[in-house]
Amino acid sequence: MDFANNPSFIRQGPSPAARLALCAVLSVALLVSDSQFGLMERARQGLSVVFYPLQRAVNLPVTLARDVGDFFTTQASLQTENNSLRNRHLAMAARLSRLETLERDYDALRRQNQFKSVRHDAGELAEVLYTGRDPFSYKIIIDKGEDAHLRPGQPVVDDQGLIGQITRVQPLTAEVTLVIDKTLMIPVMLQRTGARAILYGYGGGVEVRYLPVHADVQQGDLLVTSGIDGLYPEGLPVARVSRVERNGDTAFIRMVIVPVAGVQRGRYVMVLEEKSHVPARPAEPVAPVQKTKKKSAEDEDN
Repeated sequence: MDFANNPSFIRQGPSPAARLALCAVLSVALLVSDSQFGLMERARQGLSVVFYPLQRAVNLPVTLARDVGDFFTTQASLQTENNSLRNRHLAMAARLSRLETLERDYDALRRQNQFKSVRHDAGELAEVLYTGRDPFSYKIIIDKGEDAHLRPGQPVVDDQGLIGQITRVQPLTAEVTLVIDKTLMIPVMLQRTGARAILYGYGGGVEVRYLPVHADVQQGDLLVTSGIDGLYPEGLPVARVSRVERNGDTAFIRMVIVPVAGVQRGRYVMVLEEKSHVPARPAEPVAPVQKTKKKSAEDEDN
């Protein structure tokens, strides 16, 4: 080999054969020392610390690509899971609403059966189908009619009290006029004092008219049916006094009264039997016939 053209610093020192032999000896010594005494472990640890930033820099594009893919995969998975949970929430909310409605109907039926067990005049249990067509009247239609031997005038109650009376009967349904209808009047009395009055519906509410200003009425008094009309049984809760106003300038007391029964809520009602063994109303006395014409004719003859 021609070393004539090599630089001077390469031509200096031991010969290539000597350097090869030296490298071989050092390699064998390092192998033996590493295998027997683990001298290169610390060297490797130090080199790993030194080259760790370079390793991270080399792996950075791969790591970024994997993280971006995981991010979008996670977002899509979360969106799908969110939509599934939202749909499940809506389904559970609808189911809960149905369960609450069924529970409310069950409680109403249970209270109606308890009410029926304690009253001897309890009649047919009926379901409210829909309200009347006239928006200015307060009436409901129930699913019992002539097939259940219902008749106009029978009282209709719920588990809280009186809600109205039957005013029209059809083969399969019946019309119930509510106590808040302006055509309905109910004889009532104050449960606490026994004072009688007439309860009027005025289209959406009830009121008692023409009660003297000195009448013993208090807030919270309960108005019940008096039973003097031969239609409603006595003692049915109808309304409660929520406010009493006395004005010295007027002769009558003003009261704010609220029905106690569910006149515009509830699904089930009960039709009571009519009062039996009620004597007929006595006939009106016949007015005496005035004989003015006969007397005037006798006067003319004289």
